[in-house]
Amino acid sequence: MTVSRTQAAQITRRQWLQAGAFGALGLSLPQMLQLEAHAASGRKGQAKNVLLLVEHGGLSHTDTWDPKPDVASEQRTPFDLVPTSTPGQRFTELLTHTAKISDKIAVVRGMRHIQRNDDHGRGMQYVLSGQSPGGPVEYPDMGAVASYVLGSACEYLPSYVQLPATSEFAHMTKSGFLPSSYGAFKATARDASDPAWKVSGMQRNPELTDERLGQRRALLSALNQNRTLANDRTTAAIDTFHEQAASLLTSPAASKAFDLTTETPKTREQYGAGHRGACYLLGRKLIESGVRFVTIDTRWPKVPGQVGGGNLNWDHHDHIYAKETCELPGASGAGAGRYGIAHWYMMGSLDRAYSTLITDLDQRGLLAETLVCLVTEFGRTPKINKHGGRDHWPDAYSIVFAGAGIRGGQIIGATDRQGAFVIDNPHSPDDYAATIYDKLGINREKPLYTQEQRPMFLAHTGKPIAELF
Repeated sequence: MTVSRTQAAQITRRQWLQAGAFGALGLSLPQMLQLEAHAASGRKGQAKNVLLLVEHGGLSHTDTWDPKPDVASEQRTPFDLVPTSTPGQRFTELLTHTAKISDKIAVVRGMRHIQRNDDHGRGMQYVLSGQSPGGPVEYPDMGAVASYVLGSACEYLPSYVQLPATSEFAHMTKSGFLPSSYGAFKATARDASDPAWKVSGMQRNPELTDERLGQRRALLSALNQNRTLANDRTTAAIDTFHEQAASLLTSPAASKAFDLTTETPKTREQYGAGHRGACYLLGRKLIESGVRFVTIDTRWPKVPGQVGGGNLNWDHHDHIYAKETCELPGASGAGAGRYGIAHWYMMGSLDRAYSTLITDLDQRGLLAETLVCLVTEFGRTPKINKHGGRDHWPDAYSIVFAGAGIRGGQIIGATDRQGAFVIDNPHSPDDYAATIYDKLGINREKPLYTQEQRPMFLAHTGKPIAELF
């Protein structure tokens, strides 16, 4: 029996498993290659774009989104609780601005890892791909999948952009079994609030005139026309890379998307003057320009005059509540001298930037078609350690969604009295990934393929978070 192209396009994951092999379905290699387009099969998602806000290091859920005011003093947050715009819902005072827009966001308090990925590298790969790392095949980031399946909605910018591309975070992003051209375009790893901040690779060599650039593109086009139908995916990836590079170099609109000087002083002030505010604002600009998938990682070494430890992230093993530098005598936990910028300082910029971003997207008419996800790789321990900090805790944490048809004012899931374990409506990063794919209209029942033509299914163990639809 042979299978028509139409029939093949309707083959689900279950049918693949039942068939057991390509040959059992009568599919030839050319037919298999045709299926690699992996179109959404008419499924219409609620999101055109995704803005993924990665707060790296492990944000403490009990100090922010999921406070536990009745626990013993040795583990209780010192921060007061504040009411939100949603009756009966409270956050800590670190989220005062965000509390006012709670009607636009949905907080998932029931997050936990099925497989215990409690180190930053594995935890962050789990966040970016929705697949627990360590299997025989490396999975791509969700942004790479969106780029591959849906393509770009902007002719002059890549469909998947990551900023800023710090070396550690850049190492965690993967194109996996997809061609490298669908991986993240990684912007400059510098303080984005620095007036001198520019995206590397977008400054054209003065000797490369429009005429010379045009000649080079014409030569590439001529070479492409002479290629045979046997082109492999590596060649196609190179073609895509060349086109992206040329667009970035020649398009004024591409430069404008990364240029914060085009924003008013009032807007800059609303987002906040520092690195996080600049990153969140750049995220809005890229979404506004039509970039399909934007990932923001705000971690950055501290700048002169900034209190706290040595890195703008949430890995607060020491002095989590200190109101001065965390590099204190006697600090000897995992974060001593490296991290430890206290939560009160970190949340000040996050609260301001995040609440402004959601409001700004909404006022511009972008929130309805943009899925905004604020995530971290795990939570922090319910108990405060001997160094005055909290350690890694993948058994319970919170993430936040907004936009793309999501009903705001929701609290999804619950943790126990200490905030140690999920006791109601648990969800995993697999579920969060399934939610993103379904919001984008990407059909998870259809496989993508490795270069060896092995079928791979996306977030196949995950179930979309029902309350977000």
